[in-house]
Amino acid sequence: MESIREQRLPEAARAVRFEALARVVAEPLYRYVVRRASAGTAEDVLAETMLVLWRRLDDVPQAEAGSVATPDDVLPWCYGVARGCLANARRAEGRRLRLVERLTRTVPLPALWPDDDHSELYAALRGLGSVDREVVLLWAWEGLTPREIAQVVGMTPNAVSIRLHRAKKKLAALLERKNGTAAAHKTGEGRGRSDR
Repeated sequence: MESIREQRLPEAARAVRFEALARVVAEPLYRYVVRRASAGTAEDVLAETMLVLWRRLDDVPQAEAGSVATPDDVLPWCYGVARGCLANARRAEGRRLRLVERLTRTVPLPALWPDDDHSELYAALRGLGSVDREVVLLWAWEGLTPREIAQVVGMTPNAVSIRLHRAKKKLAALLERKNGTAAAHKTGEGRGRSDR
């Protein structure tokens, strides 16, 4: 009888730890995923992410028994898990689309973002490489620091800082070509006294 109780206690403790983690990360993870996939896919990816978090609960930083998980402690690691689940979902969707396309030869690939209010920005983002785009989106949409982004994408913070700087520069250049004016600069801004 005692051994049965000992087996149930760790499982109950895991459930309590997971529920505390889920309260902290579920909403930010959903926002992260829904910005990168359709609502239906986002729900599936979020469910898969939460399943992975349950399975790997012992690997989650600062989620030990007795400690309260904070977003700063766990979100970068959880974003990394969600990124992997999203990549798996995209690969599965790509395989399904290739099969359907082979069968029908008429199915176009879905766009990454809708072409509505910010079509120029989305087009410029599409002009970046996938890793650079992800770094920029993690910085802009999720508000992560280069150190946190490094944890999500599996790079060093220095490599992320360099990629982020170059990607922002390229994004500004792409937007400048689209609009014909320097992005975020006023005409004549930055001239020295000798130019006046």
